[in-house]
Amino acid sequence: MEKLSDPQMTIQILQKYDFCFRKRFGQNFLIDGHVLDRIIEGAGVTKDDMVLEIGPGIGTLTQYLAEAAGRVISVEIDKNLLPILDETLDGYGNVKIINADIMSLDLDELIRREAQTGAQGGGTAGGFEHVKVVANLPYYITTPIIMMLLEQRLPIDNITVMVQKEVAMRMKAGPGTKDYGALSLAVQYYAEPYLAANVPRNCFMPRPNVDSAVIRLTKYKEPPVRVRDEKLLFALIHASFEQRRKTLVNGINNSSRLGFTKEQAAGALAAAGLQPTVRGEALTLEEFARLSDILSVV
Repeated sequence: MEKLSDPQMTIQILQKYDFCFRKRFGQNFLIDGHVLDRIIEGAGVTKDDMVLEIGPGIGTLTQYLAEAAGRVISVEIDKNLLPILDETLDGYGNVKIINADIMSLDLDELIRREAQTGAQGGGTAGGFEHVKVVANLPYYITTPIIMMLLEQRLPIDNITVMVQKEVAMRMKAGPGTKDYGALSLAVQYYAEPYLAANVPRNCFMPRPNVDSAVIRLTKYKEPPVRVRDEKLLFALIHASFEQRRKTLVNGINNSSRLGFTKEQAAGALAAAGLQPTVRGEALTLEEFARLSDILSVV
């Protein structure tokens, strides 16, 4: 079948199956071959890789992945897309479609099982050692999916996703910038972000209301900082950005996630070498880790 990156092919296949876009699934299909090439390049997909794709849609990106990777496992929540995928991916023997909600799957078990399965054109007798996640994510559920993939510490090398441009900028932002926040620190604790491409809204069908970006998150084997209590670190980070205009002392004191007094917060800041008027947006991940360790023994 011809590539679905040709808009006319996309229109024809959608009309053939009388497909209606479902807003609750956030369906916006890519129709730009250049962007699809950038995604494959950004993810660094090779025949030695197994790729987990989230939300294949009608199979536009899946076709490119199947040609670049050794094996592709695509998880699609919308059962109405299954007959379309059967047609658009016919002839790609290294693709497996799973009809399920990605948030409800045991991904560790799925990845380990499927990576051990031999595939046409890639892998070794023992399966695939390198697993990558590639996805054009629905914007309404972008952050929960990404944090799930990171927090579960799955056996994957990197995550390359199409997201709302604003979200991509927040993921890669550094201290003192307007985009810097809890998401920046959470992502950067688990992975190194790299902005692979900016994507204008006219590259999709239907056209979304915002511009997008492709971001690659290369997972760390070990977090860049070590902390005594990981849960406390993230509770501290969230408390610091719940009320951005407040000082960090007041943010810690007012947080329902934490149980520290204003005096304890001020003492911890002093012990960490931080000014009493500092705001969370000024702290690096390393400084949050040091402050967390001090508070863990208060």
